[in-house]
Parts: sequence; structure tokens; C-alpha cells
Amino acid sequence: MPATRIAREQRTVEAMIRLYCRERHGDGRRAAGLCPECAALLAYAGQRLHACPFQEDKTTCAKCTVHCYRPARREQIRSVMRYAGPRMLRHHPWLALRHLLDGLRRAPGLRGQSRG
Repeated sequence: MPATRIAREQRTVEAMIRLYCRERHGDGRRAAGLCPECAALLAYAGQRLHACPFQEDKTTCAKCTVHCYRPARREQIRSVMRYAGPRMLRHHPWLALRHLLDGLRRAPGLRGQSRG
């Protein structure tokens, strides 16, 4: 059974947060692999992905027409992605490639919006 777009996005976000946490926060703050701050960000990102109005038609969040994250969380995930994004090719090449290809998708509009 092929993985869904949302499940793949969840795996990608989790890999990025884990990479960021491991390399930026070290091993001392972890109970189950992530520091509390990164574990909370991962849980929040998962909630937002599952509530995404576009689901299987979604592009990457950076290109999306609807921004689901609260401003503080959005800045947190941007920091994670700025750090982990370039390193993903080395650590998770398949997820990185799929994420790059997903970024080429056209951002869908909500019903009633024109795509212009």
C-alpha cells in the first residue's frame, strides 16, 4: 500500500526535527529521543498536518496558501527547516528528494478562491 502524502510529510517533518534536536540540543535533555521543546513542536506539526484542508493535494507548507501554524510555532519550524533542510540529503536522501518534488506541486486554493 503506498504511503499517503500526509504520512510522508509527517515522516519528513519528524526526521527534520529529530536531526535538528540531535545536533542542536545534544543528548542530555532527551527522555524519548527529543527534548521537550522539540517533542512539543513535533506534536503540534502532526496536529496541523492532520487538520490540513488540502490533505493529499497539498504542496509543501512553505508554498501553501493557508498558513496553519501560529506565528511563534511557524518561526520555530522555519528554524528547524533552515538547519535540517540542507542536511536531509545526507541523512534522509529519499525523504529529501520527495519533499523537493512535492515543493514543485502547484499550491491548491481553497474552494471559492481563484488560483489567479
